[in-house]
Amino acid sequence: MAGVKTKNLVEEILQPILEQNDYELVDIEYTKEGSHWYLRIYIDKEGGVTVDDCQTVSEQVSMWLDKKDPIPHSYILEVSSPGLDRILKKPADFIRYKGYKVDVSLYKAIEGKKKFTGELIGWEEEQLLVQERDTLLSFSRNDIAAVRLAVEF
Repeated sequence: MAGVKTKNLVEEILQPILEQNDYELVDIEYTKEGSHWYLRIYIDKEGGVTVDDCQTVSEQVSMWLDKKDPIPHSYILEVSSPGLDRILKKPADFIRYKGYKVDVSLYKAIEGKKKFTGELIGWEEEQLLVQERDTLLSFSRNDIAAVRLAVEF
């Protein structure tokens, strides 16, 4: 629960900073790995994110986090782009990337498969719709572990 509270506080601090610079908040992760806590902020913008963008956001967020001090212990702050294989989570993601190729990972296998790749058709009534070759697939929100943009070389 503390992680959710921290993420919400950080998001409140982040929003004005991101809006001023025309960045979109993609995701916030607050997690413990080994003995270290990590606060990861993923941003995006039209045309993509540069290293300079990440540095700008990192410096501004770091200043505000130091001032407001919402996190009671030490942590490592990381700011980055979501990458080519970004995870799609928000309804706006499914609208923006309609027609793109996606990789869908499921918690449990369906007909022996846990991974599917196809064209994102949309999100309707808690169902993800993906066209895999000649077959329209529908996945329930509760069955989906992750949906990522597919990377093709």
